[in-house]
Amino acid sequence: VYAIVGPSGCGKSTLLYLLGLLDRPDQGRIEINGQVMSHDDDAARTAARGAHIGFVFQFHFLMLEFTALENVMMPMRKRGLLSPAGMEARAHALLNSVGLGTKTHRLGTQLSGGEQQRVAVARALANQPSVLLADEPTGNLDVRNSALVFDLLTQLAREQGQAVVLVTHNPEIAERCDFTRPMRDGLFV
Repeated sequence: VYAIVGPSGCGKSTLLYLLGLLDRPDQGRIEINGQVMSHDDDAARTAARGAHIGFVFQFHFLMLEFTALENVMMPMRKRGLLSPAGMEARAHALLNSVGLGTKTHRLGTQLSGGEQQRVAVARALANQPSVLLADEPTGNLDVRNSALVFDLLTQLAREQGQAVVLVTHNPEIAERCDFTRPMRDGLFV
């Protein structure tokens, strides 16, 4: 579990967007399993994201008109590796693991901010990615829910053997990570 810390505007979120193949670097390259991905076309980068990378954003970006279950199933549907029953079973298991097993059929609009963020964690884990990228995943939460989301994110990732790279301004969260990398002016210091 890696924390990237630093002042606002130093490049932390930009780095996550580059690592997540959402943006392309001006120079250098990004490889996944020895394959250079940073300069591939959008379709190849999208496929690589679906296969290898999970995202948890500060603003969870749930589809509010869909249920928690449907939100977690979306990345699985896009990847298309499981049967509909398999996707539903995995989504139920993930929602149970984040403490929302009784709220699987609630719409996003019927969930609190902390519950929506936990759905976002479950969704990020849906395709069993190798790496979870989290951009201020606890930034909009109170202290209790912040600790809960961080604990869930790291526990589930450790259980499934995933790496976590998170951006945080919260020193308590950063201290609990295995490694902390400070940034300033677009560089690690």
